[in-house]
Amino acid sequence: MTMSPDNPPSRPAASRGLHLRHGGGPDGPVLVLLHGGLGDGQVWQAVEELLRERWPGSWLVPDLPGHGRSPRLAHYSYGRIAAEVANAVAEQVPRGVPVHVLGHSLGGVVALTLASGWFGIDVTTVCAIGVKPVWSTDEQDLMTTVAAAPAPVFATRNDALGFVLSAAAMSDVVTTDSPLCDSLVIGDGDEWEPVADPAVLSVGASDLPGLIAACKAQEIVLAAGEHDPLCRPSDLVKAYPEATVVAGTGHYPHLQSPETIWSSLDHLLQSTLPAEPSALPT
Repeated sequence: MTMSPDNPPSRPAASRGLHLRHGGGPDGPVLVLLHGGLGDGQVWQAVEELLRERWPGSWLVPDLPGHGRSPRLAHYSYGRIAAEVANAVAEQVPRGVPVHVLGHSLGGVVALTLASGWFGIDVTTVCAIGVKPVWSTDEQDLMTTVAAAPAPVFATRNDALGFVLSAAAMSDVVTTDSPLCDSLVIGDGDEWEPVADPAVLSVGASDLPGLIAACKAQEIVLAAGEHDPLCRPSDLVKAYPEATVVAGTGHYPHLQSPETIWSSLDHLLQSTLPAEPSALPT
């Protein structure tokens, strides 16, 4: 169902399990797509169009806890969010099926956290986009302040969307009339608020070097948009010299240039395929 200002999304109920969308066929590897903070799984729609043509298996798109149609948590941490995602994946994916994880920003941190192997699923490859490697004290303090404040309420839908798009660093690529915005705010009349729980920001700064060191995936790709103001490519390359810089994009390469995301996914997929046997001499 399409949501609109006249048909706003309902507040996610406190129920067990994440809201999860499925795509692809019944066989082959599974790709898990994890969105960034204050967004939801709808941001992957353009990437999913490519997957329908090219991915040789299936994919899962959860709304992370406190986002979209998934329930809120009493407390948030990267580990708690990863545990919720791991439970949802384990319920859908039989043991032994390769699991690849693509995550953006907050979802990228969760992807790397899952790849530690601490949460009961074996992550074959991981691609994390826009994971901020350097946090200033002011940035951390701002996250803490927003997370601790009462949920903001706005007089108009556009005001609420302006807050969400700015906080999610999405305002340079998504306008308030985009269909992607239909599930980001809830309200009616003169009271509108974000669907996502701002308390999610209490997760704080991530430890990227620690996550890289703990990663047990066969292959890892870290990427940042060339003009990403949050995850500056120079900072990311310093933390991970093999990092990929996505030319001409900002914090949301998967919205601005979905095709560039496929190149990373295809690289990861090919890296796990059995090598062709060498021809035997005659």
